[in-house]
Amino acid sequence: MFNNNQRKSKPRPKKSVLAPQPVVPKVQENIRYLQEALFHTDDLVSQKVSIPGHTSEFLFLHTMCDQSKIREEIIKPISQHKDGDLEEILIAMRANKHDDLEKVIDLLVKGNAVLFIEGMRECFVIEVKASHHRNVSEPNNEKIVEGSHEGFVENISINLQLVRKHIENRNLVVRRYKLGYETKIEAVIVYLQNLANPKLIEEVERRIHNIDADNISSAEFIEEYIEDTSFSAFPQLLHTERPDRVIGNLLEGRVALLAEGSPTALILPVTFFAFYQSPDEYSFRSLQASFIRFIRLFSFAIAIGLPAYYIAVVSYHYGVIPQDLLLPIKSSVEHIPYPPILEALFMELTIELLREAGIRLPGPVGQTIGIVGGLVIGDAVVKAGLVSNAMIIVVALTAISSFVVPSHEMSASVRMLRFPIMVAASLFGFIGIVFSFMIILIHLCALESFGTPYFAPAAPFRWKDWKDTLIRVPQWMLKQRSNDPAPQKLDQQTSSGEGQPKNE
Repeated sequence: MFNNNQRKSKPRPKKSVLAPQPVVPKVQENIRYLQEALFHTDDLVSQKVSIPGHTSEFLFLHTMCDQSKIREEIIKPISQHKDGDLEEILIAMRANKHDDLEKVIDLLVKGNAVLFIEGMRECFVIEVKASHHRNVSEPNNEKIVEGSHEGFVENISINLQLVRKHIENRNLVVRRYKLGYETKIEAVIVYLQNLANPKLIEEVERRIHNIDADNISSAEFIEEYIEDTSFSAFPQLLHTERPDRVIGNLLEGRVALLAEGSPTALILPVTFFAFYQSPDEYSFRSLQASFIRFIRLFSFAIAIGLPAYYIAVVSYHYGVIPQDLLLPIKSSVEHIPYPPILEALFMELTIELLREAGIRLPGPVGQTIGIVGGLVIGDAVVKAGLVSNAMIIVVALTAISSFVVPSHEMSASVRMLRFPIMVAASLFGFIGIVFSFMIILIHLCALESFGTPYFAPAAPFRWKDWKDTLIRVPQWMLKQRSNDPAPQKLDQQTSSGEGQPKNE
């Protein structure tokens, strides 16, 4: 019942489609209709212009339009062609003809100006939309050491240009959609026609077309409508603000989804191991990249299991503690007034509170809260006898391990999962930890992302795909693409030599 693909809902009644409203020869009647349709909003401005031999007036929303463009695209062409005919003036303004006022309303609210001329049953729409966007810069939450430092912005046209700049290929396809009955946000999917699986494209389009909602305002909203299992703790779509990461996944046969107003791209389908990979690993040599990737994957086990392991050892299995450490740990915990589970929950929740406070506060203040808060609170609770020294070390290692993950969504999932495992460890010891990991492993094996097994290439096991999973072998050994998205072509290179031949 939690599967998003199989969930059935009562169909909503279709939105009523407004009948076409033809443009009439009277300028004031057309203007009056538009003003009433927009409920006499105060930012709707009408302005008369002098066209020789014609009575004319144009409308625009001044909150959506650029005043300099109005002067350059409308007023200046009219003033320069006062002696010319009407057709020359319209060509100079690059105006498009329309005869339906209902369609004109949609264009008006998008930042276009509408010109009416007395006696004509057509109006003319001129593009004068104001554009405000920030410069392309590196994303703050996906910083890398080596490689490209470009990042997506809120303008979808700029984002698509960043992708096309690196893939100058006729097979790169962009499909556009309008989502949200009220917001009417523009969303696009991007893929390579000669690589992406046609069944995958068909499934993505089906799920997007099935979105029936008034409010779709970002790519993150779309994710919840198209993901496979909504109540899974693990994210099934990869979020990224990096064009190079999108490009690398497109070249493996995956699909990217972008939306206007959001700097985030969603990559699908993905596997669990994709969340522990970073673009700068492909800028390092294979040995260094493999070491870093192994450390990241090892951090997953530490982040979700270390507090639970400490609780189980102190509560039930103190026999596994080395004899040299037994007395120091005993002296550290014997004066704590409550059981280890409450001690761990108190410190873990404190770390989460400090983290949220650091995010919400301004940058310099947030860093101060994180550092000073951690030091002061950690030292104070130990001196007060509320928490043991060993617990402070465990919580610190756990927090650091959860922050190693390159994906914020996976990091949040890891931090959330350790709480039920801690409870299981406090109730059943090592048995609770083992069963918790078994449940997580079973769930990972059963989970899918657009038909792709989420825990591939571990389940199902594919030996060839391990070359770029737990480790990363040299580029000349990566002869085939990953089989996870089922691309149309597996081979991506024919070179089989190790490096370059040496000169004799």
